[in-house]
Amino acid sequence: MTRSLKKGPYVYEKLLTKIEGKKPDAAGVIKTWARASQISPEMVGYTFGVHNGKEFIEVKVSEEMVGHRLGEFSATRKFYRHGGKMQKDLEQKQKDAEITAAKAAKSADTAKKK
Repeated sequence: MTRSLKKGPYVYEKLLTKIEGKKPDAAGVIKTWARASQISPEMVGYTFGVHNGKEFIEVKVSEEMVGHRLGEFSATRKFYRHGGKMQKDLEQKQKDAEITAAKAAKSADTAKKK
């Protein structure tokens, strides 16, 4: 659900005070836990360290990000991989290809030495 137009966008005030009077290049990484804060035009060019629950993910704000939330660019879940039989088959083929490439390289090295 969107925020009411009469209320305006939610921008965490402390973030604006942190960037106030600083240049984007000299400010460094600005750490924040305010994932719900919307990105305003004043934030363009700055780099924010957005907390994802475990660590700070660096987000460099660009022009296209204005109007979005900071939390959208800092994922809270880590994708590991898809499971199942197909994935196991693909991994096995990749492993076999690496082994054959290593054997071919080893035999080429021994042939050069002789």
